[in-house]
Amino acid sequence: MKRVDSEKRAKKLRGLISDYRYRYHVLDDTSVTDEIYDSLTRELRSIEDKYPELITKDSPTQRVGGKVSANFTSVEHRKRMLSLNDVFSMEELGVWNKRMHKLLNITLEKPIDYYAELKMDGLAMALQYENGIFVRAITRGDGTNGEDVTHTVKTIQTVPLDLRRSDEVPKEVYDFFEVRGEVIIPKREFKRINDDREKLGLPLFANPRNAGAGTIRQLDPSVAANRKLEFIAYAIEMDLPGLSGHNDEHELARKLGFKLDPSDRILHSMPEVENYIQEWSSKRDKLPYQIDGIVISLNSNSEFEELGVAGKAPRGAVAYKFPAETVTTKLEDIRVSIGRTGAVTPYAVLTPVVVAGSTVRRATLHNIDEINRKDLRIGDTVVIRKAGDIIPEVIEPLIKLRDGRERKFKMPKIIDGVKVIREEGEVVARLENLHYGEVVWQQLVHFVSKQAFDIDGLGEKILAKLIEEGLVVNAVDIFKLQEDDLVGLEGFAETSSQNLIKSIRDHCQVSLSRFIYALGIRHVGVKTARDIALRLRNLDNFMKVDSLELSEMEGIGEVVCKSVINWLNDDNNKNYINELLKAGVRIDSEEAKSDGKLAGSSWVFTGTLPNLSRERAGNLVLSHGGNIVTSVSKNTTYVVAGHEPGSKYEKAKALGVNIIDEKEFTKIINK
Repeated sequence: MKRVDSEKRAKKLRGLISDYRYRYHVLDDTSVTDEIYDSLTRELRSIEDKYPELITKDSPTQRVGGKVSANFTSVEHRKRMLSLNDVFSMEELGVWNKRMHKLLNITLEKPIDYYAELKMDGLAMALQYENGIFVRAITRGDGTNGEDVTHTVKTIQTVPLDLRRSDEVPKEVYDFFEVRGEVIIPKREFKRINDDREKLGLPLFANPRNAGAGTIRQLDPSVAANRKLEFIAYAIEMDLPGLSGHNDEHELARKLGFKLDPSDRILHSMPEVENYIQEWSSKRDKLPYQIDGIVISLNSNSEFEELGVAGKAPRGAVAYKFPAETVTTKLEDIRVSIGRTGAVTPYAVLTPVVVAGSTVRRATLHNIDEINRKDLRIGDTVVIRKAGDIIPEVIEPLIKLRDGRERKFKMPKIIDGVKVIREEGEVVARLENLHYGEVVWQQLVHFVSKQAFDIDGLGEKILAKLIEEGLVVNAVDIFKLQEDDLVGLEGFAETSSQNLIKSIRDHCQVSLSRFIYALGIRHVGVKTARDIALRLRNLDNFMKVDSLELSEMEGIGEVVCKSVINWLNDDNNKNYINELLKAGVRIDSEEAKSDGKLAGSSWVFTGTLPNLSRERAGNLVLSHGGNIVTSVSKNTTYVVAGHEPGSKYEKAKALGVNIIDEKEFTKIINK
């Protein structure tokens, strides 16, 4: 690839990887697999290796992933918290071994002492102690700054609240001590948590790592206390006497009362390393916790420090990642599920098969175009992949195994008397009538969700039961429920009935933005609902808005405008809102925050910010009373400029408007 093409490709890769990194670390979105992220990162790294001049300060290869959540205090790490480079085969591990010999000026014939330990699949954490007492827990964050999550980590039983005393421990340890490790959820506890969530009608966690991260970031420490998390130590990032090898760090940590991987050990040659990897690769499913690889590092701390750091990772350590598990099974059938917008989505019914330690029976197929592209047929033997505990994917059919009895899938034209349509230019088929039972259920789940009416106790299963019993047909019926309606239903006693009715009564009053989002209008998410609400202020204005006024709003495009106007012009929807009001729903006017520190200020964002997304930055301004505008004028208070700013930047300079970068913006927000 030519340099000019490589530069364009690297720019696109950086943007995509940064987006994936944000969704995973900040939003806890597990839809992006490790394999996709690793593959994109390796491609970017290969380009930067060939053209070092293309490396930018904000390249994902130059920093550790993640950002500090606005919910927690940001704490600067005393020593940068690094990540590890990955290898995916014995061949790549052999190349790394040769590099170690070369950098240390050691002949290949002379073996190097390595230290091997299981790579726990959890949340990296630094624990700090002062005078031997636990004082602080900090997430990795972006490697330089992390989140203070002391309140939840303190509930973990494997975290010593005071260090064990021993004459064999250097006295300096008890003055100040920092240990690093991984917060994990054992497999058995993960199953218990998901079983409890299923009973309560709550969405299930995708995997133990996601569950652990979500638990640690809870504002209420009692949630963490009720889940049996563990902290597994793996390193001591301090200059202390007697720590000549990584094995000494582990020994010291054990003496101080920390739990460590019991299988860690010194290995004296690369063949021993390979045997260790093969041993635990075959045993991983039997372990009580999830692992996704093996960490191999130089045991000698002096050699490790001598080699230093390259980008985001130390040269003297590497993570061998287990490959994503792929298996074959039978595609028994293709069926469809119905979403709240009437979307008809095909999914695969598979002969049950164990993948990555769990049994898989279903897999998404996305849409009919995807099925046709892969030439999937009912009765095929198919290859499925599942990395860790994420949603399984059908990769391809094994065409050579076909015997002629396989049949093509056809998207149904009618479902229970309701016509299935596919609008021009769309890949998703939908029901023409959105009053179909499955759609109604999905709409109700959305209506009571966290960012809408947020009604505690109304989970998916309870809503399904209420629909089945004929007590709820639409959201209006929720606010008409009485205790007598619930007592006697399966799972409801007098107290639980009282609690649910009280929860409904306590949550019948919402802001206009929450109400608009709860309506489930297609293409209207949380931010769009807030944008509309801030402009229109009250329900009456929302009900009367026309397409011209809506199209002139900030961030409202043609597709959203058409969707909202069509929804409001439907007499059934108007009656629906009126019935909600009659049933006791109260909608507060949406007012911009007038007492915030940014009240009265207007902000323009241009270019790509290194850490914050435009949406996140905009929400920070709004939360402090400021306004977001898209065009620069002499009345603009600040223009926040990122990488490659556009014409707004030049106009701001010409008008003499204050131009700041993300760092200055963050200072103003945190001041």
